[in-house]
Amino acid sequence: MRSGCEVRSGGCVKIHPTAIVHPDAVLGEGVEVGPWALIAGTVKIGARTKVGPRVTIEGHTTIGEDNEFFTGAVIGSLTQDRKADGGVSYLRIGDRNIIREYATLNPGTLNGTETVVGNDNLLMAYAHVAHDCIIHNGCTLANNATLAGHVIVEDKAIIGGLSAVHQFVRIGQLSITGGCSKVVQDIPPYMMVDGHPAKAFGINSIGLDRAGYTPADKSAIKKAFKIIFKSGLILKNIIKQIQTDIPPSPTIQTILLFLEKSERGLCD
Repeated sequence: MRSGCEVRSGGCVKIHPTAIVHPDAVLGEGVEVGPWALIAGTVKIGARTKVGPRVTIEGHTTIGEDNEFFTGAVIGSLTQDRKADGGVSYLRIGDRNIIREYATLNPGTLNGTETVVGNDNLLMAYAHVAHDCIIHNGCTLANNATLAGHVIVEDKAIIGGLSAVHQFVRIGQLSITGGCSKVVQDIPPYMMVDGHPAKAFGINSIGLDRAGYTPADKSAIKKAFKIIFKSGLILKNIIKQIQTDIPPSPTIQTILLFLEKSERGLCD
């Protein structure tokens, strides 16, 4: 157990006297550990990360720099998957993430597997990231958003509060999922979905504007939306129709690559 201020390579690690930090835990320069926090021995935490009151960080968890964990978050606890084989699995978290109150993040299920959270993400209170998920960069999970195992969330996607995402679903970049949605199939990039189960009802126009997409990009995405959700075609023919009807561009290529990798099919 360690407490107080430890000086390392010119940087001070601040540990509240009531916190419990295993001697083998690796804390970078400027890390702050709040009251009653618990950090286990296999944990590595990067510089300037703040660990708030009553936060638990355990397991084989590696955390990057400049993250902030708020009260009661539980990070790296044993997967809730019944298939867990007792092996060593991992949780990797990047830089500049904000993990709010009582959020929970689990490592992978089987020996050698991992859950990965990228950079600049916001996970609001009570959000849950299950085993073997991959969250890319700049994503937002609102309060009580829940990811089942093996979910992939691509860059800058937003998942509304009280939403639940089925295992193995993929959430495309810059898409937005309305609150209280039940997501059981893949959501293509740039789309808006809502409902129980979630259905597509347009493109994320405001998000595209904020991200600097051009009017030409938005026009192409709207055309792709109509082909995907209004044409009545099966997936392989949707892909062919987009390739035929819409001039190639990086934006359209992003949509096509997503569609080609879809295994659960697309939301309606």
